[in-house]
Amino acid sequence: MIISAIAAIGENKELGAKNALLWNIPGELKRFKEITTGHPIIMGRKTYESIGRVLPNRTNIIITRDTLFNVDGAVAVQSLEEALMESSKHRVESSEHKVEKKLTSDYSLLTSEDEIFIIGGGQIFKQALPLVQKLYLTIVHKTFPQADVFFPDYSEFKNVISKQNIQGPEFSYTFLTVER
Repeated sequence: MIISAIAAIGENKELGAKNALLWNIPGELKRFKEITTGHPIIMGRKTYESIGRVLPNRTNIIITRDTLFNVDGAVAVQSLEEALMESSKHRVESSEHKVEKKLTSDYSLLTSEDEIFIIGGGQIFKQALPLVQKLYLTIVHKTFPQADVFFPDYSEFKNVISKQNIQGPEFSYTFLTVER
């Protein structure tokens, strides 16, 4: 099973401020959906709350210290280790939810069926990064001084799988896929 992380970050690895994203980039959200659909996604409770709903066609696993936390359509766990165990049990098996492997203009190869995604937030990324084999990053080419959550150092990920620079109406950004 491949453990991957997917995130949009600013130039200084900014993730968000006050439990919200710092930008709205429609192409980035489309990429996130295409890459993670059909796969287990692991997130912290605050990330779940900022999204506001269970993401469809994915097994949503939420890490929380609250033992009474319960969300219909999601699995609540108390640790990253428990989340990883649950993700292997709850792979989306239905063929209608599987992501086809295909070449696209946005990134070189969509994910395999046995890929688990860490989707945030900052504490979960920090805990999981030593276990992560692949990163799917959107790097927004701007700094955000108001940020209060940051992505951990990922300098060990040196093997570039794909890279696409995009000039959007508000921001320029890069879709980057890297491995250790």
